[in-house]
Amino acid sequence: MKKEIKIPGLDDERELVKEILLSTKNIAVVGFSRDPTKDAHIVPMYLKSQGYSVFPVNPNADKIAGLKCFHSLDELYSQGIKVDTVLIFRPSNEAFEIVNQSLKLKPKYIWMQVGIEDQKAAELARNNGIKVVMNKCMMVSHKSFLYTLGDKNSNKK
Repeated sequence: MKKEIKIPGLDDERELVKEILLSTKNIAVVGFSRDPTKDAHIVPMYLKSQGYSVFPVNPNADKIAGLKCFHSLDELYSQGIKVDTVLIFRPSNEAFEIVNQSLKLKPKYIWMQVGIEDQKAAELARNNGIKVVMNKCMMVSHKSFLYTLGDKNSNKK
């Protein structure tokens, strides 16, 4: 009988990713790009195609891919939009301020895309009861999760 190997930290992160993917419905995407060739456009559009509600946050656009664009997280808050996850597509040095602005929204999760890490931002989030993933692609994680379920052709989360 094969013994399952547990890796401290890694298994916890896998469980957190699974929790986020299963419980999230509404995602605020800070830095959603108008450019359809950029990951900051491709990833949120993929997530939308998988059944998530995606709210673009970009101060330089009114609409992106037909979606109403919010100029700030404060605008989302003032319109009473509930957000489960704040997905960050901005440089690491902006993450702390984005997390700080997101506190009003009371998201359950902060997700910093590949290449984005800020320990102080993560600490701020965790100190406010928000779980954090850093330096990981939400689209790749979602596809991997579907694969582990044996549901490679699924369109919905």
